[in-house]
Amino acid sequence: MNNSIILGIESSCDDTSAAVIRGNKILSNIAANQEIHNEYGGVVPELASRAHQQNIIPVVEKSVSQANIQQKDISAVGFTRGPGLLGSLLVGTSFAKSLAMSLGVPLIEVNHLQAHILAHFIEDANIMPPKFPFLCLTVSGGHTMIVLVKDYFDMEIIGRTTDDAAGEAFDKIGKIFGLDYPAGPIIDKLSKNGNENSFQFNKPRLENYDYSFSGIKTSVLYFIQKEIKKNPDFIRENIDDLCASVQRSIVEILMEKLEKASKNLNINEVAIAGGVSANSALRAAMQKNAENLGWNIYIPKFEYTTDNAAMIAMVAQLKFQRGEFSDLSVSATARYDIEESFKKP
Repeated sequence: MNNSIILGIESSCDDTSAAVIRGNKILSNIAANQEIHNEYGGVVPELASRAHQQNIIPVVEKSVSQANIQQKDISAVGFTRGPGLLGSLLVGTSFAKSLAMSLGVPLIEVNHLQAHILAHFIEDANIMPPKFPFLCLTVSGGHTMIVLVKDYFDMEIIGRTTDDAAGEAFDKIGKIFGLDYPAGPIIDKLSKNGNENSFQFNKPRLENYDYSFSGIKTSVLYFIQKEIKKNPDFIRENIDDLCASVQRSIVEILMEKLEKASKNLNINEVAIAGGVSANSALRAAMQKNAENLGWNIYIPKFEYTTDNAAMIAMVAQLKFQRGEFSDLSVSATARYDIEESFKKP
């Protein structure tokens, strides 16, 4: 890979991020978080897009400054086209178009989900990158899927959630427990002091590699309603065990399908990506399968798991080498499957 310098911009949800990459080495990766959503218990799209408008210029300026480059050194501008919140995506798309046009450099659209997977090829993401073909469990607040990765630009979704994403299930169950948003990291933290076998919750029975998380959410809700009638302080007195039991159940659901796909396809190269890949129990389960099933596992550094521009810059760098550029007519799209991003116009 050559030493082209690419600026990546990510604005798919509530984090405004910009990163600079040279080759596959990240020179800067800056993000501005939007804490305003915490009081609403979830991301408010209108507030998110307004915050992106406020944050994008200072974030990009800081990213360029920290990378110790000048704007004239930039070879291309990559941006998240989708999927995500349309209002948020429009801010990043419009800014990327304007910047690329002003610098006279190519514009490169990036699929957000593909970027989560290809973050593994950033120089310091892993000790070494995955070997093709590999399976990648891509799991976040908005998406849960198993992707068969045959090459950088040849991927197939072989399983996906039929309802809630895993991260969404963590947040909704956390709301039942009275935890702050986002609840996933809080549940992970409280789980460390709990007994994961204290409570049992319903798990879905889907035949293929697809997921479902609405059932466990309903199971937890009915269980809590029943127990609170007997003891109003039930949640407070059992919160650590509740969190540990929920986390075990969700991780087991995730791993069962991943193990099934690995066995059926005879693929032992297995990676995880997306925000929920930061979960300690999921990482421990991957390590256990590396020992018991002989998997070669790939778990990215924490800063490359959540929504970040480093992964956008990585994909843009790969596309730059292939000469795959976008024209100024490109538009943001809220729905954007991985396979769709590989179709030629």
